[in-house]
Amino acid sequence: MTPPLVALITAGSAGLGAATARLFARNGIRLVINYDSNGQRAYDLVEELTNISPLTAASTDRQDNYVALKADLAEKDQISQLVDNTIFIMGKLDIVFSNGAWIRLRDINDLDDNVNEEDWDTCFNMNVKSHLWLMHAAKPYLDQTEGVFITTACLAGVIVSGSSLAYSVTKAAQIHLAKGLAQIAAPKIRVNTVSPGLMLTDWGLQFPPEKQEEARERSKLKRLAAVQDVAEQVLCFVKSKSVTGVNAIIDGGMAL
Repeated sequence: MTPPLVALITAGSAGLGAATARLFARNGIRLVINYDSNGQRAYDLVEELTNISPLTAASTDRQDNYVALKADLAEKDQISQLVDNTIFIMGKLDIVFSNGAWIRLRDINDLDDNVNEEDWDTCFNMNVKSHLWLMHAAKPYLDQTEGVFITTACLAGVIVSGSSLAYSVTKAAQIHLAKGLAQIAAPKIRVNTVSPGLMLTDWGLQFPPEKQEEARERSKLKRLAAVQDVAEQVLCFVKSKSVTGVNAIIDGGMAL
C-alpha cells in the first residue's frame, strides 16, 4: 500500500493556508501546519483536520497525521528547524506549500508613502527570502520523494497593484524566484506559484466594501478570487507531474 503524502504548509492556520490544509486532509494527505503566534487557532485546525481526514491511526499506525509547529518565517534558522522537525515527526516530505507573506497597507499611488525602509526590508525578507530559505532546507527531502514546492504570490506581482509598492515589487520578485528554483530543482522537484487576486480572507475583509466591489467590477468574470478555487489550484499542482515553473493567476480575469 502506498504511504500517504506528507505536506508542510507555512502560515497554515488561517485563510488560504487553512483552506488548503482542509482540502489536503480530505484527500488523505498528512500535514504539518506552521504557525507563528496563534497557537490555539493552529491546534483547533489540527483537530478539525483529524476529524475530516479519511486517515485513521489504525490505517497508518501513527497518531501524528496532523500536527502544528511554531516557527517565525522571518528567521532563517527557525525555517530550517521547522523542516527538521517535520522530518522527525513525519519521516518524509512530499509537498511544501510556502504560504507566508508580509503586508502593510500604503497608498500605492503616493511615492512619499512608499519609501519606508522597514517596509521594504520586511517585505523582501518575508515575500522573497523566506521562500528561498524554505526551499533550501526542504530540497534534500523533496529530492528523495520527487516532490513539489508551491508558493503563494499575488496578482500584485503580475500587475502593479495591491497594498503597497514594496509588496507588489517583492511579489514580482517571488514569482521570478520560483521560476529560478524550478530550473535549479529539476528534474526531481517541481516548483510552481499561485497568484490570487483579492480574496475575502480576514486580510481581504480589511478593505472597505467599496474597494471590494471595485475589484470585483474590474474583473472580467465579475468575481473575486475564491479561496477554495486557489486551494484547488494548489492541489492541482500537487497532482500535475508535468508542470513546473508556472505561475497560476486566479483573479477572475482582472489581469487580462
